[in-house]
Amino acid sequence: MNKNNANSKTKNIFIDNYRIIPIETGYIEPNENLDKILNPATEVIEENDYLVIAETPIAISQGRVVDESQYRPGFLAKFLAIIWSKYLWGYVFGPILKIKKRTIDNLRKLPPEASAHKEVVLKLYGLKHGLKPASEAGIDLSNAPGTYVSLLPENPSKIAKEIAIKIKKEKGIDVKVLIVDTDATYKLRNTYFTGLPEALAPIKLNGGVFAYILGQLSENIGPTPIGASSDIPIVTALEIANLSEKYQKTLENNMETFYSMKKILGSGESNNETITIEMLNSIIHTPAVIIRNK
Repeated sequence: MNKNNANSKTKNIFIDNYRIIPIETGYIEPNENLDKILNPATEVIEENDYLVIAETPIAISQGRVVDESQYRPGFLAKFLAIIWSKYLWGYVFGPILKIKKRTIDNLRKLPPEASAHKEVVLKLYGLKHGLKPASEAGIDLSNAPGTYVSLLPENPSKIAKEIAIKIKKEKGIDVKVLIVDTDATYKLRNTYFTGLPEALAPIKLNGGVFAYILGQLSENIGPTPIGASSDIPIVTALEIANLSEKYQKTLENNMETFYSMKKILGSGESNNETITIEMLNSIIHTPAVIIRNK
């Protein structure tokens, strides 16, 4: 199969009252445009569809990647990686707050290189994000080669609007574009909040570790919409984001974490083999889905 084309006819699935149409591509490299997503999406998209795009390919296409090997961790970064995240969160706070078993397992096997990651978080986003044990500030350790990580996209709503305008010009139809991060949005009473530094209003954003801790005591609503092409009611945006995540979780190549990426690419969780762009491009990616009301 050509990884640059959508396989929309064979892999449609239905969830609730929606049809989910995957957009399958090769790997989008740093500073590469989004045509790998937009060309196949434009072929099958229809009026009033939602085009839901993961945040990572958007950020990578913007060149928002950082080489963590260029950061020398200081004492605080080492403390946060090993004592704070690996041991205190992995063995004490995590079990007490009943965070996901997968997260606890991943924290307990944090390698020494995690100190450089914490240094990046501290330098770029500050202590309240560095104190978060995992998924700090939306930095993605999967879907990037070598020691690179991707940050959140810059101005995601602007990107979403540009994509919707491009589709309108090419196909003459109105669609809604959502950019979504897998990090959680939580709800306490009538307030939505997230630890991420980007989120759609009225979600309260940039809470870092404070949002994460409060979130364990609140309702987890699901992934966070961080950009939209138009005004979409937040309840609807969250529902569409959840539908997209449900579909992604059915995929064999769902690289949700750094460890799942290594497993999918055949390097194994304990193997120190460097992930390359060639390895990332050897599998089919699904960076976007079209969601259509049946």
